[in-house]
This record gives sequence, structure tokens and C-alpha cells, in this order.
Amino acid sequence: MTTARNRRRTAAATVGLLVTLGLTACSTGQQTTKAGGGDVATVSGKISITYLQKQGDQQYFIGEAAGAKAKAAQLGVDLKVVNLGNDANQTISDVQSAIAQKSQGLIIVVPDPAVGPQVVQTAKDAKVALLTSDDQVCATGPAPASCDKSALVPRIGFSGDQMGAQVGKRAADEYKKAGWSAADTRTISAWKQDVTVCGDRVKAAKSSFAEGAGAAVQNIDVATDNTPTGAQDKVAATITANPNVKHWVIWGCNDENVQGGITALANAGVSADNVIGVGLGAYLACKDWGSSQPTGMKAALFINGSDVGALAVQTMVDKLKNGKDFPQEAFAPTSMVDASNWQASGLQCS
Repeated sequence: MTTARNRRRTAAATVGLLVTLGLTACSTGQQTTKAGGGDVATVSGKISITYLQKQGDQQYFIGEAAGAKAKAAQLGVDLKVVNLGNDANQTISDVQSAIAQKSQGLIIVVPDPAVGPQVVQTAKDAKVALLTSDDQVCATGPAPASCDKSALVPRIGFSGDQMGAQVGKRAADEYKKAGWSAADTRTISAWKQDVTVCGDRVKAAKSSFAEGAGAAVQNIDVATDNTPTGAQDKVAATITANPNVKHWVIWGCNDENVQGGITALANAGVSADNVIGVGLGAYLACKDWGSSQPTGMKAALFINGSDVGALAVQTMVDKLKNGKDFPQEAFAPTSMVDASNWQASGLQCS
């Protein structure tokens, strides 16, 4: 792989849909694609790719897998999708299995960033191309947030900063519309705190809300496992610890955190009129909007996993077939939806 210095890279991936690419350059001036699996030869025959996903039964990742499969079929690529669940230990075994089955490229969403260095080394030793989607992976340590950019594996996904800013802005708009007092209102930020992209989203949401709310509302950070039940349990404890709060605004890393928080608030007797939830994903939010029951889920950012899956496969094929360098990051578009417009947005609610 090329290691030329002091060049900024641009890349475009044609995926048959509107996709916005966001590229970042390494702080050292070096290309960072060496973290994508070592020296990888181009493939002249049939290309075989394995897409390994955490939480593969989550709606977002189901959509991502569907988009990847559709793009693979279009390109004539063999694609295998593997559900890693939440098992970090199983991740390494499944990566090794994919390599043993002659996959030339691996696309992965790791259950735990701590396995990142081993995944990178395994791919590098096998001279297999490695690309991440959604979550970042560091080649040299377990914490992408503190990783040198030259060691981050190229990633396809969404911009955490942009998504969080949109969520925070909508939450601020809803807060001002509600006319609540800051004194008896709290915001809840709920996320799995060792996932870098989650931290990016929440940080940006906090900043955007603070800028747009017109009042200083106290925030409560809630550490979750990014599941609805995990968020529900942790938010329930937060509610109990703050009995004098009348109004709640909640956002998080994904729809699961917001939905779990809204359920906890409802179970605690907080009416939907006193809750502003802004989801991230919209795949759970739409279920609330499709029912006749009042809900605290006021809006959600629609992120289409299918776009990411398709773009990841296209990017991997470009690398394996044509030797095209991975972009350091490529971003798919997002849009804000609510009960009034989600059906017209193209969101598939299952």
C-alpha cells in the first residue's frame, strides 16, 4: 500500500443513491490506509467479502446488511454477513473464520473497540483488506478516542458531530416550543461511554442544545449499554434520584437509548407532554408514531443503514478490484423526521 506523505485524499463512491462523502486527513500527513489490513493485492477474479456486524438483529444493522447484500448482488460479489451480537471474544474467532474461508475483504462493526488491535493485526497478517462501518477501530489501542489518527482504520458511516448537532438543535426547538422552565427541567444524555462515535454524537447534541435552548438546563449523563432495556434501567434510577424534576429532555447514541428512557419515564408516571425525546435512527421512533398512544418521542434523526452497507461494499470492491485507496472516512446523509413526515421520508418501519 502507498504511504506517500503530505497529501490530502478525496474519494467518491458510486452507490446508486445520494451519498455525501466526508474525508479527513491524518494529523501526521501520512495516509492512514495501512491500518486497513496491510499490503493487499488486487483481485482479478471473483471477489469475496465478509460483513461482520455487532447487534445484527437490531433494525439499523438489518437495514445495513440488506443494503450491503443488494450492492454485492449488483456488483457480482460474494458477500457473507455475520452477526457478532455483543460478543467481543467471538469477534476474533469469526474474523479468523472469514479469512480461512478465503474472504479477501472484511467490513466490521466491532462489539467492543478493545478488540480493534487484534482484528487489525489478524487482517494485516493475512493480507486481507479491512474496513470498518459505523464505529471506529484503532490499530494500536483499545480506545479510538485517544488513538493517533494514522492508526484509525478507514470507516464508512455517519458524522457523529453532524448527527449530534441536528439532534441537539431539534431538542432545543422543542424545548422552547414547550415553554418549560430550566429550573425544573433536566436533559438526559444516554450512551455507551466507551464507544467513540457515541461520545461524538452526545457531545455535539449537548453543545447544540445549549446554544439553541436560550437557557441553561442541567444535564445528566447516563451510562448505558445502548439497548432499550439497559437505558430503561439506568434512566429509571436517574428519575428516582431526581424527584423534583417535572420536565425531561432526552437524547442518546441511538433510538434504543431514547426509547428506553421514554419507557422509564412513562413507567414513573411522567406524562408524554412532559417529555421531549429526540431519537437517532428513527427505526424505533416510528413505531411510537404509528400507534394511537401519546409518546414523548417528539422527533428522530433518520439514518439509513442501507446506505452505509451499500457504500461500504462499493468502497471495498473499489479497493480490491481497482486498487483504489480507502477514504479515511465516508459519510452517508441524514434527515430529521417526526410523526408528521416519517412516512413520506422513505423510512421503513417494521
